[in-house]
Amino acid sequence: MSRSRRPLGVAEAVRAASIARRYYLQGATKLEIAEEFGLSRFKVARILDAAREDGLIRVEFDMPAPVDPILGDDLRAAYGLERALVLERATSRGPRTELRRRIGALAARLLTEIATDRDVIGLSWARSVNVMTELIDTLPRCPIVQLCGVQAGMDMRDRSVETVSRLAGVSGGAAYPIFAPLVLPDSRTTEILRRQPGIAETFSQFGNLTKAVVSIGAWEAGESTVYDALSQAERDAISKRGAKAEVAARLYDAEGNPLSTGLAHHVLAISAEDLHRVPEVIALGYSPPKAEAVDAVLRSGMVSTLITDAETAALTLELATRRPLQPRPRRGQ
Repeated sequence: MSRSRRPLGVAEAVRAASIARRYYLQGATKLEIAEEFGLSRFKVARILDAAREDGLIRVEFDMPAPVDPILGDDLRAAYGLERALVLERATSRGPRTELRRRIGALAARLLTEIATDRDVIGLSWARSVNVMTELIDTLPRCPIVQLCGVQAGMDMRDRSVETVSRLAGVSGGAAYPIFAPLVLPDSRTTEILRRQPGIAETFSQFGNLTKAVVSIGAWEAGESTVYDALSQAERDAISKRGAKAEVAARLYDAEGNPLSTGLAHHVLAISAEDLHRVPEVIALGYSPPKAEAVDAVLRSGMVSTLITDAETAALTLELATRRPLQPRPRRGQ
């Protein structure tokens, strides 16, 4: 309760409750309420504000999924997103494997709701994306496109080829896989493989993408699809260039600028330019150690929807507050 105001009396509380009911439940405008109660529109606004501050009015959200709408809206506003889905704090706790499953489940629910038969959907490799595809049991008929090659050392079921095939099987649409490694020894090998008919066909779909589901990685051991595949000298050189985050094997600095490094010439993956042109990019970025990476990727302007956990969301918002965001071109342009 505000210390600068006396407690509401019974008559005042009843009037405030009546005004709140007319405004919040019956949809009356402040001007209509003012005329009904013989008050000014500004007085009605003050009564509503005071009633909320004093606890007479409490706003609650009965969400159909375990998400925090307030944290999500703060993130959306801070980074200019279309939407941000943030797991509520209770659901954000627990082992990382459990958190991954909850993030994947939320992504599965979202993609099922928003996908149409006019979409061309791209998938990057990530364990959370794999979880998402396992939990989707219905999807409109649309093509599914692999955005990057196969990461070395993955279990067969977890590889991106199988993930794309699995979701295409649910959709009934065409699958466009990349049957080749993500990281290759040199640019010549990369160019030869890109010209192979099957891989070239997949790459030709990048310009048709309408939606993409990607994971945000941090440029450090165990948090990136390519970091562990490189030599220590290569990692150090890229770190010195300012790499903070990775999406589909493409690197970004702390301000969200795509980095041009030698890595770009020996990975089989969608380009940063093609990814930025996708109208709707759903990014899964969770776990507090990735907050700086999430902040960096959101600054790029590439992401339209972020799915994350409560602690990562709070840390990312702190970073947005500390450093003002630079204007970016609108996604899909």
